[in-house]
Amino acid sequence: QLQASGGGLVQAGGSLRLSCSAFGRTFSMYTMAWFRQAPGKEREFVAAIVRSGARTYYADSVKGRFTISRDNAKNTVYLQLNSLKPEDTAVYYCAADPSMITSQIRREVAYDYWGQGTQVTVSS
Repeated sequence: QLQASGGGLVQAGGSLRLSCSAFGRTFSMYTMAWFRQAPGKEREFVAAIVRSGARTYYADSVKGRFTISRDNAKNTVYLQLNSLKPEDTAVYYCAADPSMITSQIRREVAYDYWGQGTQVTVSS
């Protein structure tokens, strides 16, 4: 139900835009998020956006470099990755939940639906 795309190989300092399409006409009912998992590490929160798009949340490590947005008319959430660093290398996953509460929005276990992941590799 969630399909992520847009990953690839980029040099440090470069940019990518990830996309995740989901759910069809009920998309606007879901809080959407991006997580990532680097080799040998646990999956970690990257960014989230509430159903209306009015509020966004970021991990400290990406704040000011990444931007999450959504287009409810296109049933798609985006993650713009700028000023990429080698430590941003990971598989990026989109996630969704229809009943998210703010205090849980950074927690992996709070999301019911997950995409298959898209690889982002940043070379130095």
